[in-house]
Amino acid sequence: MALDIDEDNLKSGILGIVIAVIEIVRDAIRIQAIRRMDSGRLTDDEIERLGQALMELDIAIEEIKVEHDLTDTVSEIRNGLDDLVDDLLNQILNPEIPEEIR
Repeated sequence: MALDIDEDNLKSGILGIVIAVIEIVRDAIRIQAIRRMDSGRLTDDEIERLGQALMELDIAIEEIKVEHDLTDTVSEIRNGLDDLVDDLLNQILNPEIPEEIR
């Protein structure tokens, strides 16, 4: 039995995963940047450059998503990953609750 894989869907799925991971890393960088700003470890110039770099990254990510029609794909991947993490955390934090109720 031959496996029929649509090459366009495969490419879109892989690129969607890559963009979703990039967005997650960007979000982590943004959180770390806020922590550094709040701690007073950054100069005004460093804060400005960091903010500009994050804005440029946001623009580049959005352009790629639009150019390759990936907005929905990335959103679905992010939502799926969010659900997976929520389930995992719920299992870790609430082990006494039966799985069928969680």
